[in-house]
Amino acid sequence: MSTPPALVDRLKEKAGLVSAVVASVASMDEAIAYVADVCANKEACQILASGCDAPLSDTAEALCETKQQKIVCAPDLPEEDVAKLTALCQERGIAVITKGMRGRLGGIDIAVTMAAAGIAETGTVVVRSTDEEVRLATMIAETHIALLPESAIVADSYDFEPTLVSWMGEPNYTAFITGPSRTADIERVLALGVHGPLEMHILILEGK
Repeated sequence: MSTPPALVDRLKEKAGLVSAVVASVASMDEAIAYVADVCANKEACQILASGCDAPLSDTAEALCETKQQKIVCAPDLPEEDVAKLTALCQERGIAVITKGMRGRLGGIDIAVTMAAAGIAETGTVVVRSTDEEVRLATMIAETHIALLPESAIVADSYDFEPTLVSWMGEPNYTAFITGPSRTADIERVLALGVHGPLEMHILILEGK
């Protein structure tokens, strides 16, 4: 059964209200091209404990050495799609990795992950994995791009409840992600990207 267009439009509207960028793509190839373009067009080396022009400790210098080029991490993409993404990124001097996120804490530019579901009512994507690499990718990248099959969009959390209950008997990491990381802890001033990605993109895979 196809997903009602109104449900897709509602997810786009609600996700947009929390500063997420949402787009529909006709194919996985289009999604891969989107990821490569976003990385190529973003500024590099923004994740720093101190400015590049400031004196750094030996430990900080070693951390910065892990970030010598733009990096896309794609820990749960199918191998065929990783190969296509790698070919596109190599042309632009961008590295693509699928593991080793703990050794790349100096900065990951883009994390691209598969979303298990989308909740239209709140503009939320649900990421589920047993792989630590996926969990790290969604936390330490500056920009998180979630690939969401159109058929996986539900109206609200109540519609998603049966699926969530079925997952509870299995060990896994399940995250409900609504927009980029944000906090207003300091003097109630909203800041993005403090505890996680600065940007959140949702690509809705049409017909999937």
